[in-house]
Amino acid sequence: MPHDPIRQQQGNTLATLRHNQPGSPRMMKNASTPAPLSARHRIRAITIDLDDTLWPIGPTIARAERLAYDWLQARAPAVAGAWPVERQRAWRMSILASRADLRHDLLAVRRMALQAAFSECGAGHVNAAAIIADALDVFMAARNEIELYPEVAACLERLSQHYPIASLTNGNADLARIGLGHLFRATVSAHAHGTRKPDPALFHVACRALDCAPHEVVHLGDDIELDVRGARGAGLHAVWVNRNGASWPGDDAPVTVPHLAAFEQWLAR
Repeated sequence: MPHDPIRQQQGNTLATLRHNQPGSPRMMKNASTPAPLSARHRIRAITIDLDDTLWPIGPTIARAERLAYDWLQARAPAVAGAWPVERQRAWRMSILASRADLRHDLLAVRRMALQAAFSECGAGHVNAAAIIADALDVFMAARNEIELYPEVAACLERLSQHYPIASLTNGNADLARIGLGHLFRATVSAHAHGTRKPDPALFHVACRALDCAPHEVVHLGDDIELDVRGARGAGLHAVWVNRNGASWPGDDAPVTVPHLAAFEQWLAR
């Protein structure tokens, strides 16, 4: 493999961040009536997951994939006919299953799937690279046309007046394109740092961007493994956004809220 100085620099940075990771703090276990933090555990900053925490992602991705496919069908009908949305999705899943080194970069995986489609249908397609690039642009434009959960916009506005906030995501949403970028002190994404949640290193990138120690930061997210256990493993406080009334799998339930407004109320207490 050719030498890649950017990837090497990312690896060196992550190795430094992983050194001397703090231990997991003791977390509050009563999910139904969360208690306030003690004086020595005051929160100075917030990290927030994006997909399925601030907006539902399933319908957004489905629409984006459909629009990208329609665009592909108009410009490369033979490729689109042989590679419908379902086959492209299955191919991406196979890439993710076999290439752990790419799981932090979902757009790269989409690009690889489209390259495989064009290669199968004729590697010499004169416009393949341009069509793939434009199809991904169509997808990303639609991927960032999200619909916030009802309480999110107002809550973020209020929270940002009292806390520095960083987004922390494995996805590729663009907060500036969405219109929320001004509410965040920092945006931390897996593809930009070469690793993904629940790696403690990504949480520590966010803490450094917020100029806080991990125990001064609370992470809010919907995913049990990636968000809650990931944050705990990195030394942050964790609050679980459980919009669907799911059960916690174990006896170590975190502070749990049904939506962002309840999280805001918990912080106020």
